[in-house]
Amino acid sequence: QVQLVESGGGSVQAGGSLRLSCTASGMTRSYCMGWFRQAPGKEREGVASIDTYGGTIYADSVKGRFTISKDNAKNTLTLQIDSLKPEDTGRYSCAANWPCVVPTLVAQRYAYWGQGTQVTVSS
Repeated sequence: QVQLVESGGGSVQAGGSLRLSCTASGMTRSYCMGWFRQAPGKEREGVASIDTYGGTIYADSVKGRFTISKDNAKNTLTLQIDSLKPEDTGRYSCAANWPCVVPTLVAQRYAYWGQGTQVTVSS
């Protein structure tokens, strides 16, 4: 069974940076991976996704500020978040999708989810 565990969230001031990590276990296939976030009272939003070949896509709201990457040897997915804004506040979750055709920000495509890590950005 695939298990995903996020870490690295925290409280930062606007303009700061955070590095989120997602450690995966039980992955015997090549998955697309994604980062999603959900703020209180808002729908879950896909922010970044990466396919098995390293192809990436980003939500328009985070382009140029967020960078998704993965280390296949360590089964680790990372989200580098720079130039944080208060609107980036939310619970960030990683997710895994198989079969992996192209990276996608559509949450319904993902079968496995972590519990999430909280990111709070103050102005």
